[in-house]
Order: sequence, then C-alpha cells, then structure tokens
Amino acid sequence: MKESGGRHAARVAAGILVTRVLGYVRERVFAHYFGNGAAADAFRAALRIPNALRNLLGEGTLSASFIPVYAQLNEDNKEAARALAGAILGLLLLASGLLAVIGIAFAPAITAIVAQGFDGPRRELTTVLVRILFPMTGLMVVSAWCLGILNTHRRFFLPYAAPALWNVAGIAAMVGAAAWMKGSGLYGLSLALAWGTVAGSVLQVAIQLPACWRLLGGIPLRVSFAPEGVRQVIVAWAPLVLGAGVAQVSGLIDTFLGSYTGEGGLASLGYAQLVQQLPISLFGVAVTAVSLPELSRDAVGEAPHAQLRARIAIAFRRIAFFVIPAAFAFAALGPQIIGALFQTGRFDADDTMLVGGVLAAYGIGLLGTSTVRLFASGFYAMRDTRTPVKIAITSLVISALLSWYFMRRFGPAGIALGSSIGQSFNTVLHLYDLDKRIGAILQRSDWRTLGLVVAAGLLAALLGMAARPVVATWRPVPQGIAVLGIFGVAYGALTLAFRHPDAIRAWQFLTGSPAN
Repeated sequence: MKESGGRHAARVAAGILVTRVLGYVRERVFAHYFGNGAAADAFRAALRIPNALRNLLGEGTLSASFIPVYAQLNEDNKEAARALAGAILGLLLLASGLLAVIGIAFAPAITAIVAQGFDGPRRELTTVLVRILFPMTGLMVVSAWCLGILNTHRRFFLPYAAPALWNVAGIAAMVGAAAWMKGSGLYGLSLALAWGTVAGSVLQVAIQLPACWRLLGGIPLRVSFAPEGVRQVIVAWAPLVLGAGVAQVSGLIDTFLGSYTGEGGLASLGYAQLVQQLPISLFGVAVTAVSLPELSRDAVGEAPHAQLRARIAIAFRRIAFFVIPAAFAFAALGPQIIGALFQTGRFDADDTMLVGGVLAAYGIGLLGTSTVRLFASGFYAMRDTRTPVKIAITSLVISALLSWYFMRRFGPAGIALGSSIGQSFNTVLHLYDLDKRIGAILQRSDWRTLGLVVAAGLLAALLGMAARPVVATWRPVPQGIAVLGIFGVAYGALTLAFRHPDAIRAWQFLTGSPAN
C-alpha cells in the first residue's frame, strides 16, 4: 500500500483549509452585518434550497459514480475517457439548467413549503433570494465535474481550493454594498450578497476549466448517451442521487423545522453547521476523497477484501484522530468557539450562547458524520450503490423524528441533537453491513487506538473547561484562543505520550524529524 495517499490527503486538506479560512472570514463579515436575525434566516433558507440540487447532481454523487468508471477507462483508452467526460458534462448542464428554470419559476411555492414557519417579510425576502441564487446550481455542478476530472488525475489541491474564490466574491459583495449603501438596510445588502455569490460561482469554475482542458486535450462537450461508460455512470449514479436526495431531504427538514424556532433559529443552525463542517471537510472529506480512487483499484486487485479492509481501517484511524478531539471541543467549549469566531457587530453575546449550544449538539455526532462517506465509499468501490441508500433512508426517518421531538424541548439545539443521533446511527449501520460483506474492518488494535484518542480528547476537554473561569472576563477572541490552546496542547501531548501513530506522524511533519 503506497504512503502517497497521506500526501494526497494533505493536498486536499490544504485546499480545503484555504477555502475554509476564507469561508470563515466570509461568515464573520456576514455575522457582523446580518447578526442572527430575520435577514440572516432568509439568506440561510434561500441558499439551502438551490444547494440541495447542487448536492444532488454535484460532488457527492458525481465523484462516486463517475470517478471509478472514468479512472478505469482512462487507463485503457484515453480517447474513450475523454468522450465520456464530455458527454457527462453535457448531460449535467442540461439537467441542472432545466431544474434551475423550474426553481426560478416556482420559487414562491418552494419557499412556502420549505420555510413554512417564516412570517410574511422573511418569506418574501427568501423568495427573491432563491430566484437570484438558483442559476448557481448549474455552475456548481460544472465545478463538481472538474473535481472528478482533476482528482482522477491526482490533481487534488486546485479543486478544493477553488471555492475560496466563491468566498472572496461574497466578502467583496458585502463590504462593497455596505459602504455604498451606508447602512440603509439589510434588504439591499441581502440582494448584493446573493449576486456576489453567483459571481463567485463563475470564478470558481473559471479557475478549474483550463486545467481540465489541458488534461483532456480539449473538452468534447455533447449531450449524448452513446460514448462508452455513460450508461454505466448513470446506472451507478441513479441510486446515488436517491441516496443524496435522502441527505438533502434531511437538510430541508432541518430548514423546515428551524423556520418554526423563532427569529434567528434557522440562522443559528447555519452558523453552527459552518463550524461543524470544518473538521468534516478537512479530515473526513480529505481522506475519503483520496481513498475513493484507490479503493476502486483495491476492489479489483489481488485479495480485494483484505486490501479494502486495510485501507478503510487506516483512513478511519486518521479521520478519528482529528475529528474526535473536535467533537469534544464542540461539546465542552462551544460558546467559547462561537464567541471567538462570530461575536462582532450585530452578533451579540446572547447569539453566542444560542449558537454555542447548537454546536455542542452537533459535536455529539461529529465522528459519525465525518466517517459515513468513507464507509459508503467501500460499497461504491465494489459497485454497490444501493445499500448506502437503504441505510440512509432508515437513518433519515430516525433523524427527522428525533429532531422534531427534541426541537420542542431545546429549540435549534434539539434539531442538531436529532441530526447527530441519526448520523451516528447511519454510520454504525454502514460499518455493520460492510463488516458482513468483507470481514471485520476494525480489529482489536484499531479499537484500542480509538480508545486512546477518546481518553485524550476527554482529558483535554476537562482541562479546557477548567480554564474557562480564569478567562471568563476576557474578550471573546482571546478567551477562545486561550481555552482552545490549552485543549489543543493537552490533546497533542497526551496522544504523543500514548504513542498514537498519527500523533507521531504529525509531530514529525511539524518538526521535520525523520521517520523512525
């Protein structure tokens, strides 16, 4: 098994880090101007609706169905692979274009269903924003196609760093509009941000297309089912779209329930989800993105089950090493994290406590949310795209019922708690079914290593919590830096003392020490 997978994952993580850092800047600017009020609710809801289509047709489904077929074809017949790429892009553009037109036409009805709990002004603003944002769907689907091409050719940094331009455009739109309108109102600022978001989508695609053009020797764009591999991709894609549809329905259910939690409730979910997505993207997505092409090759190699088990186990260990401490930090230090990140301008201390509670609830399911794609990729590598869909549907029902139940008692945090439990159940079912298919993935040594990470995360969280009274009177940013610094140093020291392999690798990377 080649160690280059770790370097590729680092490139993915680096690209995501660039995007997430600028994404954070974008969200801090958003918090400064919009706070956690009605306009923030409207923009979060409006962005969620077209994003559902983007995720249906984009990276999550396209990577799993397109990459295995394209990668295999590219090794055997590069011209056929090129034709496949052009045909898939044409079909994607046609489908997303039609859906965007439908979305624009039926924006009032869609908004009324998804954000039913909104009052009149919030619903009207959401409808206007939905119509502006829907064309972004097609652009984001093209970006997902670029990611599939670039990842297959082991170009990992660019496709994950390109969304940084989307964030830059949003920041420029808010700052520019606020200066031009001189605080005249949030309605105009919302429209400016929506148009800036669409412009950012154009930039995100534009920076990736030249690299794809060079790798393919030109893009033979066509709408056709004839090229070799197209039908194979679509057959694998259909259940993936259904599975992604389940995930998007889950997000829309959260939006629907959040609209009933009062002003700022839906925006609170949005802020917390942005923080939650950082470790998921940096580690869960990074490791899984690199693993999928290799898993596809392992599944057809010698002793495929042994190779799959080994690669999935290593990937899980790496994800858990970084994600479990993040989960403890979210659960124990949520308000300090949110205060340091967002408490500025219209976003006040009360908003910090509300969103901090939501983040703590998301922390409970962070490991499950981060690893479910990895285990699902094991099925995809074996060309089984149906089993993950069945599991996802079961988990969706559980998540929706729990979110509704807990929402009535805990508000937005209850929705996050129900989602966390549902996602954890989703991951457990994936692992259980995969174990039956190829044998036990996690061996006794893997569980022991996992236990060490949990122990280190718990001890570090207790130390961080003990420091909170000492820094309680500090301003949000230094307070957050202090408690998270104590947490991070404690976790790193403990995992090194426990001789965790990924802690040792991280230390060697940071210090430039040679591997033993």
